[in-house]
Amino acid sequence: MRGPGRLHSRVALLALCAGLSGQLEAVAATRENEKSGVVYEARVTRVFDGDTLWVKPLEGGRYRKLRLDGLDAPEICQAGGRAARDALAARVFQRVVTVNERHRDHYGRALVHLTHQGDDVGAWLVVRGHAWAYRWRYSEGAYAGQESQARAQKNGLFADRDAEVPRDFRRRHGPCPLP
Repeated sequence: MRGPGRLHSRVALLALCAGLSGQLEAVAATRENEKSGVVYEARVTRVFDGDTLWVKPLEGGRYRKLRLDGLDAPEICQAGGRAARDALAARVFQRVVTVNERHRDHYGRALVHLTHQGDDVGAWLVVRGHAWAYRWRYSEGAYAGQESQARAQKNGLFADRDAEVPRDFRRRHGPCPLP
């Protein structure tokens, strides 16, 4: 037969576990918010190239220069560069988008995840062959699946066997001259 002491111990243990569970959920939510960054709606006011654009937040404030995170579009003076810029402009120019600012690159641009009407703009560009999935040291990158699909279907840049990754193009030719 169990005594009242054991029952109280179990109740106390359950209460402790429930309290820890709530704290763990709060920590996870905080980490997710830090990962997702600042989210706001904005109107696209300029498309510079296939992965760089300017927006004006709907809530007001200054114009912001953004770079799409997780992909690398051809330079504007590179083969496919104008097509990438035109595709991005056709998709989002003068439209309202949802911006998720994640962090900044070494040029000070905000690296963002951009959606338009719920669709991931970066995934849209990569799957249509207007950009490469950005790879890190040991990671294929967020859009590796879309790039594989674009390669298999020979979409856009991936129809050209000699298409040059922008990183290699910049290394060989330097930056494009400003317009």
